[in-house]
Amino acid sequence: MQAVLADLETAPIAEPLRATLTFLGNVTRRHDEVTAEDVRVLLALGVTRGQIEDALNVGFAFNVITRLADTFAFEVGTPASFDAGARMLLGRGYK
Repeated sequence: MQAVLADLETAPIAEPLRATLTFLGNVTRRHDEVTAEDVRVLLALGVTRGQIEDALNVGFAFNVITRLADTFAFEVGTPASFDAGARMLLGRGYK
């Protein structure tokens, strides 16, 4: 993870994942330049349609949350609030 965040191009990950992450970055930053050819490249690398849809769904969710957080000046909670949230999720069966 650290290597991917530091430099996606040189990170030791499989090419289909690298291409998918690059695609998501392009969808986020240059959405008006993304074409069907970009998706065909992913498919040619072995990324399935379902994997592309999942990646887009996750990317969409994070993009919306980030924009809302920026718009409403959300603040990151304290460590205690993260602990309380984790206990609540664990108590409801999330693992």
